[in-house]
Amino acid sequence: MTTAHPADGTLEGRTAVITGAARGAGRSCALAFAAEGADLVLLDVAAPIPGVPYPLGSESQLAHTADACRRLGADVLTAAVDVRDLAALTELRERTHDRFGAPHVLVNNAGIVAPSGLPVHETAEEDWQLMVDIDLGGAWRATKVFAPAMVERRSGSIVNIASTAGLVGYRNFAGYVAAKHGLVGLTKASALDYASYGVRVNAVCPGNIRDEPAMDGRMLSEVARALGVPAAEHEELFTADQPMNTLVDPADVAAAVLWLAGDGSRRVTGTALTVDAGYSAR
Repeated sequence: MTTAHPADGTLEGRTAVITGAARGAGRSCALAFAAEGADLVLLDVAAPIPGVPYPLGSESQLAHTADACRRLGADVLTAAVDVRDLAALTELRERTHDRFGAPHVLVNNAGIVAPSGLPVHETAEEDWQLMVDIDLGGAWRATKVFAPAMVERRSGSIVNIASTAGLVGYRNFAGYVAAKHGLVGLTKASALDYASYGVRVNAVCPGNIRDEPAMDGRMLSEVARALGVPAAEHEELFTADQPMNTLVDPADVAAAVLWLAGDGSRRVTGTALTVDAGYSAR
């Protein structure tokens, strides 16, 4: 498995909470944080969600992520939590505080890309609500639960995983685009709410992320499926659309998150950091 960059222990003694950690960019972030010395609280829904038309992260994938992080020296707490469940997140906060004390970093990575693939007027109300409730509401709930201890300590970093869909539009993905635009807005508003308390809030906006087998990623495959792109052709077609002629790797996302979590970005808040091989610069 790859991590973001060679370890130098920059997060030694700190604890990071990462949502959607079972696979993909969440797993890559967890490995990068573990390599830098952080202890981890890793949560994922770890179960199917009615209305989401593809398999979500599983308990075995979450356990795999945790085991890999432990091999890098991290102390790890895992939990199967749906980010739509405020009570479950609150209970996890108590377990986190009992085990590690107040966390130093929150990475709001949990999200879905489908149900999508239809124009606005054909989008079912329940599909719209599901997308917004997970991709935007989940980050709001996790922030509501974990930010108060950061405020009390007068330090912390919250990183929201948005998307280029938080910056530009995509045809037939209105729910996803709206939720991710909302997440960028939540980032900016939260940054102002917490700036005087020394708590920073930023977003990372990845472009098309490669479905790296070691990370069990499948987001790009689901985008292709929603667009009706043949599975055998989707990576080549998406790559051709990138100015740098390459897809984004999960480790690229993790490197950006790691920087925003650490002291090297101590004066950075309210920003949306784009990691998209130049896509949104056009």
